[in-house]
Amino acid sequence: MNDRTAPQPDDIRALIAAEIHREGPLLPILHAIQAAFGHIPEMALPIIAAELGLTRAEVHGVVSFYHDFRAAPAGRHVVKICRAEACQSVGAGALTQAVLDQFGLDADGTTTDGRITVEPVYCLGLCACGPAAMVDGQVIGRADAAAIRARTEARA
Repeated sequence: MNDRTAPQPDDIRALIAAEIHREGPLLPILHAIQAAFGHIPEMALPIIAAELGLTRAEVHGVVSFYHDFRAAPAGRHVVKICRAEACQSVGAGALTQAVLDQFGLDADGTTTDGRITVEPVYCLGLCACGPAAMVDGQVIGRADAAAIRARTEARA
């Protein structure tokens, strides 16, 4: 199973079975499904709910509460830009707009070619080096659009 394989109900049930023994298994199950498919497919929600004795709304509430869970696969490169107050005060808003412009996006999301996903994050722990960003898990302090582009192109 991977993000190129369309999830099937039996795949979801197998991932649930591997984690259901844990105390509070919902989060480990969601993480396992996202690791396998790159997102939490909508069709998985009622299966998870049935297996755990929850409502679909309860499962959806958890998925939508945590920003790292995705309803659709991310691009090959994920750009996270800090939107917390410290970074906002040193230009994160302008950085965000510049990054969206350079990748041809109107708002946070994924480019039509599936290459780049841009999304907000609320604190990367680099408050003294803002604006901060993260590209494919690597942080960038005092980030600018050119540095972000260079990181995405270096990993192409």
